[in-house]
Amino acid sequence: QVQLVESGGGLVQSGGSLRLSCAASRNIFSSGAMSWHRQAPGKQRELVAVITSGGSTNYAESVKGRFTISRDNAKNTVYLQMSSLKPEDTAVYYCRYASMYTYWGQGTQVTVSS
Repeated sequence: QVQLVESGGGLVQSGGSLRLSCAASRNIFSSGAMSWHRQAPGKQRELVAVITSGGSTNYAESVKGRFTISRDNAKNTVYLQMSSLKPEDTAVYYCRYASMYTYWGQGTQVTVSS
């Protein structure tokens, strides 16, 4: 079992920055992939960014150049640094760990005001 706990969400003005954290209950970075997803009201959940066990990263086109996914192996934590935020980034953000099984965090709300 793996527990994932997100934090760092909040209210920010357009153009601002936030850093989300996802803390895992144990060391999981040696296998599988960690990712951030988001779900806006009335919309499907979408992939935002992913980092593999080898450290490769990939991003949705809508956030490329603005968001950065990273991890701290010693802290079993994945981060999502979000900059130049736009109102359309408003959503609940979830982290996910996928290996043999898939685990989700509880989500953290990000609201970007115009």
